[in-house]
Order: sequence, then C-alpha cells, then structure tokens
Amino acid sequence: MRAENARALDALFAPAGVAVIGATDRSGSVGRAVFENLQCGYTGHLLPVNPNRETVFGVPCVADPSQTEKPVELAVIAVPAAAVPDAVIASARAGCRAAVVLTAGFKEVGGDGVEREKELARLAREHDISVLGPNCLGVMNTALDVQLNASFASAAPQPGKIAFMSQSGALCTSILDYAREQRIGFSKFISFGNKADIDEVDLLHYLAEDEQTSVVLMYLEDLDDGQRFIHLARRMTGRAGGKPILAIKTGRTAEGAAASASHTGALAGTDEVYEAILAQAGVLRVDTVQELFELASAFGTQPMPAGNRVAIVTNAGGPGIMTTDACVRQNLSLARLSEETRDTMSKALPDNASLRNPVDVIGDARSDRYQVALDGVLADEGVDAALVVLTPQNMTDVEQVAHVVADASSRWPDKPVLASFMGGTDVAPGVRVLRDMGIPHYSFPENAARALAAMTRYRRWVDRPETEERIYDVDRGRAHTVISAALAEGRASLLEPEAIELLTAYGLPVPKTGLAASAAEVERVCAEVGLPVAMKVASPDVLHKTDVGGVELNLATIDEALAAFERLTARVHEHVPGADLRGVTVQAMAPKGREVILGAVRDPRFGPLVMFGLGGIYAEALKDVAFRLAPLRPLSAERMLDEIRGSAILGQFRGAPAVDRAALSECLQRLSQLMVEFPVIAELDMNPIILHDDGVLAVDARVVLTQPVAE
Repeated sequence: MRAENARALDALFAPAGVAVIGATDRSGSVGRAVFENLQCGYTGHLLPVNPNRETVFGVPCVADPSQTEKPVELAVIAVPAAAVPDAVIASARAGCRAAVVLTAGFKEVGGDGVEREKELARLAREHDISVLGPNCLGVMNTALDVQLNASFASAAPQPGKIAFMSQSGALCTSILDYAREQRIGFSKFISFGNKADIDEVDLLHYLAEDEQTSVVLMYLEDLDDGQRFIHLARRMTGRAGGKPILAIKTGRTAEGAAASASHTGALAGTDEVYEAILAQAGVLRVDTVQELFELASAFGTQPMPAGNRVAIVTNAGGPGIMTTDACVRQNLSLARLSEETRDTMSKALPDNASLRNPVDVIGDARSDRYQVALDGVLADEGVDAALVVLTPQNMTDVEQVAHVVADASSRWPDKPVLASFMGGTDVAPGVRVLRDMGIPHYSFPENAARALAAMTRYRRWVDRPETEERIYDVDRGRAHTVISAALAEGRASLLEPEAIELLTAYGLPVPKTGLAASAAEVERVCAEVGLPVAMKVASPDVLHKTDVGGVELNLATIDEALAAFERLTARVHEHVPGADLRGVTVQAMAPKGREVILGAVRDPRFGPLVMFGLGGIYAEALKDVAFRLAPLRPLSAERMLDEIRGSAILGQFRGAPAVDRAALSECLQRLSQLMVEFPVIAELDMNPIILHDDGVLAVDARVVLTQPVAE
C-alpha cells in the first residue's frame, strides 16, 4: 500500500462496522479472543462470520461478510493461512476497505509461505483493500467514539496520547502489560506483522494527522523504503507542533559488509544504514524498551524545552551531585539562577539550604519548601526545564510533594518538569500521584536526565535551519567517459588515475596525477606533476595497495622515482602473480595534515550512502564514522562532521588551526551528487583526505562499479 492521504486508513482505525471472519466461541481460539475484545467497547456494528456457527456469544453468525444490510468496512481475519486469500476476496466484495490478517504461516515460515504472502499482496492491490499483517496481533484505537480492539491481546490499553506500532506481535503483548503497570495510555496500538501491504510509512502517514496522537513509538526490524520513510518522518517531526518519533531498531550487526571491496563498504553494516536513515528523518533512536517508554513518558506529557538549561531541586546533597553529573554527561547545561531568584527563595528556605543550582531544600523539607524552590526556578528566565529529586526521609510527605510538583508544572506550562523520587515502597504513593497528574517519573535521576536530553535534541531538530540540496556545476560528460571506458573493458573498478579524473570531473580536490607504464614515462610524468612525488601501483587486480607494498612516498629525485618504479612492479608480480599491471600512478606529494576518510556505498534497498570519518590505514579499525543517505543537504553534511567521536581534530589541534569545514562539507555534498547521478558506482573511497592549512586534498581514491552485464 502507498497511502496518498491521511484518511486512506480510516476504515482500519475507525470502521463503521467490523466483520470477524473465523469468529467462534471455542475456548482458546484466536477467533474467540478477537470477537470478545471487540464486544468490550466497540461502538460500531459487529458481524461474526463462520459457516459452521449459527451464533457467536449470542450474535447471529453469517457464512459470508456480504450477508448483512449494515455497513462493514473492516474485516478481521482469523482463519488458517490457506483460507486467507478467499477471506480477503470475500471481504472486498462485501465492501470492506481494510482487513487485518491475524493468521501466521506466511513469509516468516519460508517455502510456500513466501508465495502465499505474495499472493496476499497481489489480492490487496487487485481488490483495492488495505491489508494489515499477516502474522500480527491486530490494531487498537482507544478514542471514546470508536473503542476498537481488533486484536487477540488479553486486555486493551487505557487512552492516551502515545501511538505504538511494532512488527513483533509477541512484543506488543509484553508492552501492553508493562504499560498498564506504568499507567501509560495509548491513542493507537498497532501490530503490523509481515507488511504484505500496509507498512510503517503508511501508518505514519495516518498518525501524522491523527488528533489523538502526539508521540509515535516504533519497534522496527527492517525498513523497505528508506527514502520514503525519511521524507514523511522529516515532515512529521521537523516543525513546531510536530510529533516526535521514538524508535527501537533491532539487528545491530554488520555481517553483510564482510565481502565489501572498500573501507566504506566494510564499515557500512546493516545498522549503520538504519542509523543514517533515522538520523536524517529526525527519529530519536533508543536501545531498550525501558528507554523507549521513559522518553515517551516525557514527550507525551511535557512541553518541549526552549533550550538545554536545567534547574535541579533536591532534598539531598548526594543525589543532587549525581543528578548534576548525569545532566552534564547528557550535554545539558546547569542553569545559572538569577540573583532575584535566589533572593526570593532565601526568604522562605532555611539558612542552610543551597540556593545555587542544584537547589537543595535539605533533608527535612516538606512540600512547602519544594513549592518555593520550584516556583522560583520555573519563574527564572534562565531556566528551560526543572528536574525534581526526592529521597524519602521520616518527615517527607511524598504524596503532598508530588501534588506540589504537579501544581507547579501546571502554573508553568511552557517548561517541562520531570521527577525522580528515589526509592521503592516509601515513594510509591507519590509516584502514583505523579503519573496520575501527568508528571513523568524516573526511579533514578540518570534516567530523567537522559529523557530530558532527548527532548532538547528533538527541540534542536525542530529549530534547525531548513537547507535544500545543492546541485554543483560538474562535468558529467567527462565522468561518463571515464566510467564507460572501464566498463567497456569488462572491469568492475577504476584504476587510480581514472578515479582521480572522475573526482576532478565533480570538482573534488585532488593532487596532480599521471600514469606511467615505463621508466621513460616516469620521468615525463614526474616533470609534469612536480617533485617530490608519491608512486602507487596501478592494477585492477590490486585494490588495497598497501597490502602488497604498492606505495612509495616522498620521492624527491628522478633517480629515486625510477628505483621506486622497479621496486613497485617487482612487488606486484611477487604478491599477485599474473596481475594486470597497467603501470604506476605518479602523484604530487600532498602537504602534511590531518587524515579523514570520505566514502560512499550503494545499499541495494535504500540507495547511495555517504560516509565521513577518521581516515588513513586505521579507518576500519577505528570505525569512527558517520553515514547519511544521499542526496545530502548542507546541514546534514555539517552534522556528519560533528558526529564522529574524533571530531575535535577538525578544530584547533596541537597548535594547528581549525580545518576548512566548509570545504570538507562541500566535498561530502559533491560526492553525494556523484553517487546520485551515477548509479553504476557501487562503492567509492577517498582515503585519506588530507586536511592541510590551505584546504583539503583527496590523495587516494578507489571506485568499484557494479558488475557489467555480459552481452
């Protein structure tokens, strides 16, 4: 399915009537569980469909969903896999615009199941019916005028502002149980299973316009269309009043990169692709279900902070220090309280209270001190958010303090307030009050700081300047000639001089370079590029030149260059007998500088992926890289520079000035344009790129092409 408007899934979430195909009152069956769930609240017409039953729980049963005069827009299908196609056809003919296929036994089991699922997808298109599943738990809508629970879950969630969607149905049941304990409500709860038709992007399209939903949570195992996901998620998250998307993406492995020919390909494992997709979409990625709901609790109840300045209010010095450390680690800034704020608090707090941030109201504090401190810090224009920490003392009325926290939050609706009542049994009554009053609570302040930091990151995303992709003036004809010549020879890679010429055609900075196939040509090329030079073997059979001793540097004279030519050719024949040696690449020596890597790889599903990271021979060992999908916008290129752990080397470093970030960003964007305009390029490395005093220089390049089709 490709939803063209937000109303395309109305029949799934708010149907005028529901037919349950496979409805039964047989104990332990899915058909019974889903029918009972629909009976418990659904406001529309409910039709059991089963040719072997006259009634189901007292409701007259029909053999076909068309045997009713009342409108039926949604079919919930709980029949064996082999019977699903006929059920879908019957549903469509009865006027159903959507179907939920709960049945398993499709592509997840392999073999015939794969073909069965392809047939299901074909039927959905052919009969113009939107299909959720198969192999899913179902769908729920808690809106009071709908109250739809078209699932076989054991219980429905309470209403809320959070929408949750998951590929895993089994995870859904665990989430529902956890959410009930944590008093977390949902607007929509969706298990979409195998995605034969409706996928996560279709669902996002609907939720983007759903007035009941303010936050979207996702559990993803894979994405089928990264570019489509980015486009919609950016539109959904990237504006004031937008809806945050929080996601768990499983499968952090990189085995698929093992056979790559380039550094970039080896570094671009499955997880790196998804990391790039989620980053460009403005989606906040989390690692655990606990973190997902800790963040959702804050996003679903609190306003976005204007900045990252946080005030801490505590009744204990040690936890106050712990909270401070946690905030600093999360790149939150401890707010500087104004003199006016401190003066106001000093009139009501004891002399031994700490009036600086964190504000310590002392261990014997009752609710009145918390009220003074919270009103003080929230009124301060230098404070963007408040984090309240409580440890249970003998005189602490935790319930009353919780009410004070909630009241203060309501008086300052533009500033988020998060709480950490540390403990267990003693603080439980206060925690219940906080959750009932919509104040996110965390057992430990580190978790609260993490949630608040995520909110500030999202706010920065929303406030980012919008930039459009830049299209540079390049020589596409020259690039086409270089690539065509290699393909005409049946080669799947470019020689380095060809790669350098390709980069030159796209305006990427490279040293003067030439190819020498003989001693005489070595002398000629050295004269053209200028001494000193670097020399490297040029052979389509040698991709990693350093592995065969195929690089010589700082050759200052013609004699040194000629001797190097002899050594290089001998080494190639020794290490790679029978290699197709085209000569040596002769290149003007680059100035000294810091080394980074720029690269690109073409993902078979999502298209070209651009990479930036620390470079040189340790690129794969360090694995300090950032990825984005092409086409690359200027802001995305800039953020890639900041994302690597070693980004400090781009600034002033050991007495050297900061590098030319603008030139480096432009290189990334030109590389992105090259990958978009030449789909035949499978992998590309520029490693290293030298960052020197006068700019940047790509001194080594490797280009792998898709294998040419044999004629």
